[in-house]
Amino acid sequence: MARKTYKPEQIIGMLREAEVRLAQGERTGAICRSLGISEQSYYRWRREYGGLKVTQAKRMKELEKENLRLRKAVSNLTLDALILKEVVEGKY
Repeated sequence: MARKTYKPEQIIGMLREAEVRLAQGERTGAICRSLGISEQSYYRWRREYGGLKVTQAKRMKELEKENLRLRKAVSNLTLDALILKEVVEGKY
């Protein structure tokens, strides 16, 4: 079965709808079925996006991408420094 990928805006919208329906007394399983998601996805999204607004979610994703890019840059620079250190010491 193909996996659907949802954008943060869609996820936050679903979570808001689910919270309204939960307040009205509906069960989590019924809400998830009507939204077309699993309960596991609902709880994972609630943990990750719960309480966020759409703009905050977008900013969080941008920061995660930037963090990944910076981590790669640091690891590459560290590797280059180690290689140069070995060359200077003559261990090649």
